[in-house]
Amino acid sequence: MAAKSLKILIVDDDADAADSLAELFEMEDHSVTVAYSGDEAIAAYKTVDFDVAFMDIMMPGKNGVESFFEIRKLKPDAQVYMMTGYSVEQLVKQAIDHGAMGVIGKPVDPRKVLAMLDDVKPDGIVLIAEDDPDFGPQLEELITTSGFQCKLVKSGDEALKTVSEQTVDVMILDLNLPVIDGIEVYTQLQKKERNIPTIIITGHAAEHAESLASMRDMEVTGILNKPFDPSILLSRLEELAA
Repeated sequence: MAAKSLKILIVDDDADAADSLAELFEMEDHSVTVAYSGDEAIAAYKTVDFDVAFMDIMMPGKNGVESFFEIRKLKPDAQVYMMTGYSVEQLVKQAIDHGAMGVIGKPVDPRKVLAMLDDVKPDGIVLIAEDDPDFGPQLEELITTSGFQCKLVKSGDEALKTVSEQTVDVMILDLNLPVIDGIEVYTQLQKKERNIPTIIITGHAAEHAESLASMRDMEVTGILNKPFDPSILLSRLEELAA
């Protein structure tokens, strides 16, 4: 048993995973609060001085990275373990396995994008989800002048809204989007069985490494890859409680 009881916050939109982790910690006599979204986590930090938090990175709405930054504004010395079950490489493999049209690395060759669109010959909208203020409009102009109907959005939530309201034949999806990132957009559409032909634009791990590097600069307590060994979690807690 740990040297002292800790106040622990678990943040995960997967209720089963969050509740199971809470039970594990409670068995060790820790005081546990569960939040199922980034906003709930931030609200919890406003009322409780937690010793440590375990936060999932991939959550709808405010993701774990954004939530971490907000929490650090409230409590600069907050100790937070980031949990993730996804890597960019895993997403790309899954996308290809589920019929994604292809993956294009940055910098993007516009000719490759047009070649992919020519293979599909969409009748509906080509949706571009890209927040780069220069590249997004350039890609939109290129596709429009090539004879396709096109819509440009600059965030993941706008992309999901467009898919729900309009007929989207093809989606060009940057993985590094604000509000809801491209990984979450893609996984949400897969969960809803919206199998839209998708061209993924990614700088691969380098883009997400930048986010992780930012967290390390702010002294994030650690990063845990799912699934993880419960004994590792307990040993980390014992170190904190010692």
